[in-house]
Amino acid sequence: MALSELYTEYNRVWIPDVEHVWQSAEIRRDYHFGDNVLELLLEDGTEHYYPVDSSQPQLPPLRNPDILVGENDLTALSYLHEPAVLHNLKVRFVESRIIYTYCGIILVAVNPYKQLPLYGDAIINAYSGQNVGDMDPHIFAVAEEAYKQMARNHKNQSIIVSGESGAGKTVSARYAMRYFAVVSKSGSKTRVEDKVLASNPITEAIGNAKTTRNDNSSRFGKYTEISFDRRHRIIGANMRTYLLEKSRVVFQTDNERNYHIFYQMCSCAQLPEFKNLRLLSADEFRYTCLGGEITIEGVDDKKEMEETRRTFSLLGLKEDFQSDVFKVLAAILHLGNVEIKNSGDDKSSVSPSDPHLAVFCELLDVSAAGLVRWLCHRRIVMVTETVVKPVPKHQAVNARDALAKQIYALLFDRIINRINTALQVPGKQHAFIGVLDIYGFETFDINSFEQFCINYANEKLQQQFNLHVFKLEQEEYMKEDIPWTLIDFYDNQPVIDLIEAKMGILDLLDEECLFPKGTDQSWLQKLHNYLDANPLFEKPRLSNEAFVIQHFADKVEYQCKGFLEKNRDALYEELIDIMRASKCPFVANFFQEEEQNSRGTKSVKVRPARPGVKPANKQLRTSVGDKFCSSLSLLMETLNATTPHYVRCIKPNDEKFPFEYDSRRVVQQLRACGVLETIRISAQSYPSRWTYVEFYSRYSILMTHQEAGLSDKKQTCKDVLQRLIQDSNQYKFGRTKIFFRAGQVAYLEKLRLDRLRGACITIQKHVRGWSQRRKYMCMRQAAIIIQQYIRGKRTIRKTVSAATLKRGWASLVIQRHWRGYRMRQIYHIVRLASITIQAFTRGWMARKRYKKMMEEQKALVLQKYARAWLARRRFQTMRRLVLNVQLSYRVQQLRKKIDEQNKENRGLMERLTSLANTHSQTVDRLHGLETKLEKSSNQKASLEAREKKVKEDASLTIAQLQNEMDALTLEKQNLEKKFESSTKEANESFDQIKMNLLEEKENEARLRKIAENNIEIQRQDHEKEVETLKEEIKRLKEERVSLQRKLEEGGQVNSDLQEQVIQLSKHVKAIPELRRDLNNMQNQRNNIDRKMKEQSEQARVKMKEITKQLLGGVVEEEVLLGLTQNSDSEKMYEVEDMLTAFDGMQKATRILENHQREQKESYETQVEGLKLKLDHLQNENNKLQNLFQEKSNVNEKILQEVSRLRSENSVLPELKLQVSELQRQKQELEVHVEEQNIELTEKTEEITNILQKKIQEESSQRRHFEEKAEVLEEVKTDLQGKVEDLQEENDHLKRQHMMESEAKMRLRQEASQLTAENMDFEEQLDQKDRLIKKLQNQIKSLETSHKAKQTPAPALPKDYLGMLEYKRDDESKLVQNIILDLKPKGVVVNMIPGLPAYILFMCVRHADYLNDDAKLKSLMNGIITAVKKVIMTHHKDFELLSFWLSNMYQLLNCLRQYSGEEEFMKQNTPRQNKNCLQNFDLSEHRQILSDLAIHIYHQFITVMEKTLAPAIVPGMLEHESLQGISSMKPTGFRKRSNSLYEDSENYTISFIIQQLSHFHSTMSQHGMEQGLIKQAIKQLFFLVGATTLNNIMLRKDMCSCRKGMQIRCNISYLEEWLKEKDLQSSNAIDTMKPLSQAAWLLQVNKSTDDDAKEITEKCTELNPVQIVKILNSYTPIDDFEKRVASSFVRKVQSLLQDREGSTQLMLDTDYRFQVTFPFCSSSQALELLQVPSSLNLGFLTRI
Repeated sequence: MALSELYTEYNRVWIPDVEHVWQSAEIRRDYHFGDNVLELLLEDGTEHYYPVDSSQPQLPPLRNPDILVGENDLTALSYLHEPAVLHNLKVRFVESRIIYTYCGIILVAVNPYKQLPLYGDAIINAYSGQNVGDMDPHIFAVAEEAYKQMARNHKNQSIIVSGESGAGKTVSARYAMRYFAVVSKSGSKTRVEDKVLASNPITEAIGNAKTTRNDNSSRFGKYTEISFDRRHRIIGANMRTYLLEKSRVVFQTDNERNYHIFYQMCSCAQLPEFKNLRLLSADEFRYTCLGGEITIEGVDDKKEMEETRRTFSLLGLKEDFQSDVFKVLAAILHLGNVEIKNSGDDKSSVSPSDPHLAVFCELLDVSAAGLVRWLCHRRIVMVTETVVKPVPKHQAVNARDALAKQIYALLFDRIINRINTALQVPGKQHAFIGVLDIYGFETFDINSFEQFCINYANEKLQQQFNLHVFKLEQEEYMKEDIPWTLIDFYDNQPVIDLIEAKMGILDLLDEECLFPKGTDQSWLQKLHNYLDANPLFEKPRLSNEAFVIQHFADKVEYQCKGFLEKNRDALYEELIDIMRASKCPFVANFFQEEEQNSRGTKSVKVRPARPGVKPANKQLRTSVGDKFCSSLSLLMETLNATTPHYVRCIKPNDEKFPFEYDSRRVVQQLRACGVLETIRISAQSYPSRWTYVEFYSRYSILMTHQEAGLSDKKQTCKDVLQRLIQDSNQYKFGRTKIFFRAGQVAYLEKLRLDRLRGACITIQKHVRGWSQRRKYMCMRQAAIIIQQYIRGKRTIRKTVSAATLKRGWASLVIQRHWRGYRMRQIYHIVRLASITIQAFTRGWMARKRYKKMMEEQKALVLQKYARAWLARRRFQTMRRLVLNVQLSYRVQQLRKKIDEQNKENRGLMERLTSLANTHSQTVDRLHGLETKLEKSSNQKASLEAREKKVKEDASLTIAQLQNEMDALTLEKQNLEKKFESSTKEANESFDQIKMNLLEEKENEARLRKIAENNIEIQRQDHEKEVETLKEEIKRLKEERVSLQRKLEEGGQVNSDLQEQVIQLSKHVKAIPELRRDLNNMQNQRNNIDRKMKEQSEQARVKMKEITKQLLGGVVEEEVLLGLTQNSDSEKMYEVEDMLTAFDGMQKATRILENHQREQKESYETQVEGLKLKLDHLQNENNKLQNLFQEKSNVNEKILQEVSRLRSENSVLPELKLQVSELQRQKQELEVHVEEQNIELTEKTEEITNILQKKIQEESSQRRHFEEKAEVLEEVKTDLQGKVEDLQEENDHLKRQHMMESEAKMRLRQEASQLTAENMDFEEQLDQKDRLIKKLQNQIKSLETSHKAKQTPAPALPKDYLGMLEYKRDDESKLVQNIILDLKPKGVVVNMIPGLPAYILFMCVRHADYLNDDAKLKSLMNGIITAVKKVIMTHHKDFELLSFWLSNMYQLLNCLRQYSGEEEFMKQNTPRQNKNCLQNFDLSEHRQILSDLAIHIYHQFITVMEKTLAPAIVPGMLEHESLQGISSMKPTGFRKRSNSLYEDSENYTISFIIQQLSHFHSTMSQHGMEQGLIKQAIKQLFFLVGATTLNNIMLRKDMCSCRKGMQIRCNISYLEEWLKEKDLQSSNAIDTMKPLSQAAWLLQVNKSTDDDAKEITEKCTELNPVQIVKILNSYTPIDDFEKRVASSFVRKVQSLLQDREGSTQLMLDTDYRFQVTFPFCSSSQALELLQVPSSLNLGFLTRI
């Protein structure tokens, strides 16, 4: 279809406008060829007639349909022209608040002049790994594309950022470098990416300044190469700078500033480190106050200085370097304040006392006299002589300013070089990405040499850009097999030739600079002479000091004043010599390096994009223009060798208002930056391009039934196009896309809209017809009813007469009476029934009330008796307590009285002695004691004799052992020699030694067969007898300990009896009888003690002899002896100490006890000495045995000799005799102890009976006293009338009350003391109980280990204990088979979930049962280490992670369930409670296992997220799950990017659900606890919701009503899946509330105030930033939908102002919910669990 045919009624066009550049208008009448006017209707309602040339009509550009407005890519527009681009940018920037837009390969960035939440780490992660056209336009998308192409194609990349001053170039370049720093971490300790970012504040401080257009304008060009290694990580960077604006150091225009660093230093002048610089305020220095502005609004120079110094330190630039830099900068400021005076006759002078001159010379350490002289003089070198000539003031000022500029330029280069050095890291560069931050095309009111160089650089960049765009277009056509036709595009090579060719502007400028008297006017005259014929060069009409160049963007008028001076950059040689002679090495090196560079400069050989003309004179290379040409050529060569990516920054207005759009300024920049040229190149061919799938989805509505029924979609698209557009030249079919000429997509959209409009009309027709028919039927029915009533009235009127009225009246009377009668009958019946019901109801209610009253009465009675019983009980307990307190108080009083009586009655001893003399029994007892003493002395002598014998025997045995040791050492030496020889022979030939050993064994077996058999039989018998003896000794010692305990209990009983006797000592009559009984008991106890002591001494002596002989079992005997020695015999005499108060013979017994104790102590010291000797001998023997055991592992012959040596040392006959003696003594002791126990029990019973009788008597007396008290109280009540008696009684009662209160206080104090003492005693008893239990456990473990080692376990019935036994050596096998080598796909493992955990816990139980701490720790550490190793090795294996997460959780539950703690034992069976751990507390290991399980869980979640992440966006957003609802729209060039590849797999919502089902089935198969599964599913749902919502925020094409329907449908699918898996309680669907609310927001109406309120009320899970972003990004799919008005967005924002919450645009997809491991008891019976043979765990045995 021809383009002119689209100018029909209702279509819209763009017409030029003075204010807005372009204005929209609607066509009022169809245009036909030959018409000379086009009737239009403007937007303000006025009519406009647009003139058209009828012969060659130039029609205004057509406006795109509204559906195409606001697209991400300008190339997606059907009509590509300047007004369409301008309008699209305005809609996106002003209405949608979107600052980035694609224009083919260009990213257009409009400066918002406002901070936006678009650059966080979450945004970076969202763009990382994405194709460039999949997300909304962003600087991060361009950076990702460059990074991806570098990694994929292994080719260097460049990002070219350009634009006007203030357009945001520096910020865009900074964000691009920040993206590379975040995405490609260096992984080294140097943190290169941080240094790359840290270089920005320094370069901005020394290279940026405030201009009239920008507060932070870059006054130099910068190309930063970021280097990457083969793993695509940053390893360094390099920075190149271009054309620093040196003139700004000495001159600034109004409202501008010098470089930031000067103002930062002046703001910190008061700091101590800046005192020596003698800085002043910025308004006091000439170089910083020329522009009149010394501050920037919103910028704190002091804080900026801190940031600059911090980044200096971060880059490794030390304090010395920083101080030197600040010295030079301060010197420049002081140099500007040096005053040069006019001395007349073209002379000038500088005062030597100038303070600023002195500071300058002091800081730079230069000669002040030389500087003063050569600032005001110039040396002229002639042929024969050299002349020094004074210069006028203006030349001296220029010399001073030139020196300042040169110093700053050299300092700038030095800082850049040091930064490059700091950014270099050792390593080989694989590729780099260059970021070019360069000035855009500039045109001011006064344009000078700087603007000329800038525009020249932009001409070169524009040429490179045009060629690159042309190349990409050509590649696209060739890729799609479409015939390529040459496209005419603007080539700016003539402009470049005008500037850089021979006899061009720069060539003539360099030539004029060679002449000493060359001036700007002479150079301008040359330009006019040589270039006047060039059409691109013009002479202005109103100026003789300027020239005009027609650049690609616009005409620019340049003022020639200053061109020669700036190009020469002249500085007197004398001043340079003074600076070289500086004693400051930092400054001197500046100018020395510059001299070397100027001498060593060589021509740069550059291959330009197009061959140019060579320069005519080599000397011109030293000029600024020549240097700039060389550096620019090198830059272009670098860019041509890389793949470029373009970012064009646009300044929307000059006032820096946020989101204000000035169309005139924007279109000026669009023309200058090449965006419109890209549009023009694209529009000349086929600008609109659709894939076949997109075309089919979008325009299937235009297909016929036959076309829609075809299976080949590609052929269907061709048929439809050929039918709709007859002209085949308007489109081309490619391999994967359809190419359309300009306007054809709009025509198709018009056809689609017409079809939809026709369908809407048809639907409306049928709906309106149905509605009208419905209304008609209702009206017809109403008319019929009205007719019925009217006809009825008519018939009534006709039939009414007098007779009928009478009959009617009579019938009414009859009916009235009859109805009254019937109603009366019904009333009586109802009344009777209601009375009956009321009677029964009232009776029932009365009975109910009576029953309730009876129950309350009974309850009151019960409460009365219960309260009375409780009161009596409290009274009785109180009275009992009071009586006990009274009794204890009386006992204390009696004790005090007894003590007083003992003190006062000193004659009591005389009475007792007289009684002792009278009673002859005491004398007999003394004689008996003397005889016993004699016996004890005799026994002592016999014991001493025995000791001597024992010592002699010990010395003999020691001598024998010493001899044996000597013999053994000799044999050891011989054996060692033999061992060494045997090892040597073994090293020579190991097989031969084996044969020799076998022969020797055979020979010895033949010779000593009979002897060895006999020796082995004897040795076995001896060992068995020794073991039986050891067991008997243990049993005897245990029985001895038990007897001692019984005696101690008897002593405790005696002490209790003694306390009772003391309490009842007031009964004087019973004291003599008790004394007699106690004396008898004491004598009997003394006899028992003596016998026990003798027997114990004999047993000890015999045991010592046994220990001397039994050297083989030293270790076990020491353990047993240690247990028996701890219980010494001191406790056996505690009863005597308690009964001494009542014994009359204290002195005699004490003498006897002391004598016996002294004997005992002397004997024990001797025994200890012998023990020490024995221990020493045993240690020596153990060492020998260890040596023998080590050697026995090498040779079996050594074992036989050692066994033969042991068998020779037989002491068995002596042992048997001693054991028999011990048994006999044991029997005697048992008999004696039984007799004593019987006597003690009889006497205790007698004493308790006596005590009970006395207590009964006391209770009877108490009752008598109580009865008397009651009588007295009755008497008191009778005598209440007597006042005087009452007063006396009251006084008496008060005194009594005071005494009672005092007594109560004392009693309370004593009771508190007693309770405290009781608590202390209870704590001591608890400690002793714990110690006893611990000793009992140790004894049990020793006995079990001893039995397990020596005696084989008897055959028991198959009653398993739920434990698995294994040897210590098999631990590595266990870990290897059950953890390292186990595969989770085995049948056995899946049949019993958690089987490895149960097996490992059963092994842990066995180690706890044996009380083997080392074995338990080793097993637990091995389990944890092995599981960690498996997880680290297979950290990407989902099934293995699920398997071990389930098993670690099960093992943790087992450790809790069987820990013995009550909170975990509530659901255990009795058998499970028996299986609890007994000896060890594994709470620390539980914590370690819990941490390990958490680590496995997080790794498990990570693997699932990585698996699911690629399918989330395609499945939730891009896949259209609802058939017939398409949200496809035209796409631009970015969808055809080289980085976009067709996915091999199409992800859908079904794939996501299938993957979730796979995860759930795997977790369930491995027996994972349901709560843990719910937590994992909740985490996955959060990932799905957050990732989908983040993509909605960053994809404008996904913000539509139809897409909201798709999302809600997909969420419902996920919710159904949760119901199917019974996971609703996991709250997983709640994590998708933000996504569901966003989908609802896309579907809801967005126009009225009520809609705004509803949005704020319902979107509670979305923060205000997200809501506004969705509203601004809402994109209609069809013309029937409306965009969201900016006023509505402002209403919503005003309603959301008070809402608190996050201000982040993105959700954190890396967020993890806190994981918990709830306890869940297992019903698995450990004793029934069997180990499958397939696990290769045969070394485990069930116990």
